[in-house]
Amino acid sequence: MSIDQRSSEAPPTSTPPSRTAWLVLTVVVMADVMDLIDSSIATLAGPSIHADLGGGQSTVQWVLSAYTAAFALGLVTSGRLGDLLGRRRLFLLGMAGFTLTSLACGLAPDPVFLIVARTLQGLCGSVMIPQGLALVKVVFPPQHLRRALTPVGPLMGLTMVGGPILAGWLLHLNLFGSQWRSIFLVNVPLGVVAAVLARRVLPHRGGEDPAARLDLTGVGLLTAASALLIVPLIQGRDLGWPAWTYVMMGASAVLLALFVVSQRHSRHPVITPSLFRKRSFVVGLVIVAGFYASLSAFVLVINLLLQQGMHWTPLHTGLTLIPWALGTAVAVLLAGAVLAEKLGRASLHLGLAIAVIGLLALWWSLAHFGAGITVWKLAPALLLTGFGSGLVFVPLVDFIIGDATAEEVGTGAGLLNAVQQFAGAIGVAALGTVFFARAGHPSPSSCLAAAELVFAIAAGLNLLTLLLVGLLPQHAQRAHGQA
Repeated sequence: MSIDQRSSEAPPTSTPPSRTAWLVLTVVVMADVMDLIDSSIATLAGPSIHADLGGGQSTVQWVLSAYTAAFALGLVTSGRLGDLLGRRRLFLLGMAGFTLTSLACGLAPDPVFLIVARTLQGLCGSVMIPQGLALVKVVFPPQHLRRALTPVGPLMGLTMVGGPILAGWLLHLNLFGSQWRSIFLVNVPLGVVAAVLARRVLPHRGGEDPAARLDLTGVGLLTAASALLIVPLIQGRDLGWPAWTYVMMGASAVLLALFVVSQRHSRHPVITPSLFRKRSFVVGLVIVAGFYASLSAFVLVINLLLQQGMHWTPLHTGLTLIPWALGTAVAVLLAGAVLAEKLGRASLHLGLAIAVIGLLALWWSLAHFGAGITVWKLAPALLLTGFGSGLVFVPLVDFIIGDATAEEVGTGAGLLNAVQQFAGAIGVAALGTVFFARAGHPSPSSCLAAAELVFAIAAGLNLLTLLLVGLLPQHAQRAHGQA
């Protein structure tokens, strides 16, 4: 959830938020938590899903990428659909669909069914999430909005890093013999409660724009381009990279170029063109893409290494990730409270540099200790990696949409979230393929070698994004202020 900076201007007198406003915020946060848990929790359960349902090595990649890619694609258009069809209606529809598809994931009898259910779950999440901020903005007086949303960023950060740990506990408890299925079924009671509460408290008007139109050509081109890239990246290695995989990736580039051309001539573009005239927005999105591709690949591969390579239990793996989660949580709180405001661009330099050092320390730990790695030997590198990543989350959002106008902020926030999700899907697909190609038939030694390679590549991606930070202004622009 992103915050419109312009809402922090307060008039001399103000009306305090109503009880209903806080209930609306609670519903929206519940939706965001469900999405973040579901996008992160499946990472740790991937090996258990593969062991139970079978399928090729790409099964784990598909279970993760199907959700994130569908979510990213839906985000691009769902904000516009909210203008057309009503935000309350779409939020309730998305919540109901997300809950039902979570149930379908938990009952999946085979890999294909699970992947389809995950795709639909991602689409439902993309319908639900973009409507939340618009609904919150309707019920909160403008001068209270930013204060109300201040705790949300750290909460989302804690939820994202806590997902794998929660997955480890659920898999260990094996409630009612559900094994990995409990990680999806846990959404069902939460979704039912949130849907019932949402029907009672959400406003019937949520900032809709009757003049909005949907650019079907642009949506179609962007969706096709994305699908043509994701499919060969995930399936290519399993199939020996046949010629059609290269044709699809080439076609993806062509369709993406056509999408850019179509947006220049569209009367109702999917993406507000003026955003791309803002250097901080364009450079920021490139940094987001590199950072989230690296982060998603790291989370996937550390879980594959510890479970498939070292044969650790999901609980053991989840507990091993506590230093990473702790480092991320502390850094998010520091960045939100102090560092992002005082250091500006330097906070991004600091965070990415620490993340690079953490990933290289992780690479060294695997190379030095080999099969003798333990929780304590990994903890320092994981703590550094998490702390560096946590310092990046808060200031990066400010740089990207801090100087967006009221007309641009909705599209900008939606595109930011879409790039995060889609970059994560690409990171899982591309670097997951690198891991499986290097590991071959999984064994402790081959998985260690594969993980070392991926962590080195991830460090390189973060180093490239670190160099790009120099193209950003010194400080994120805010309403009525200059960088």
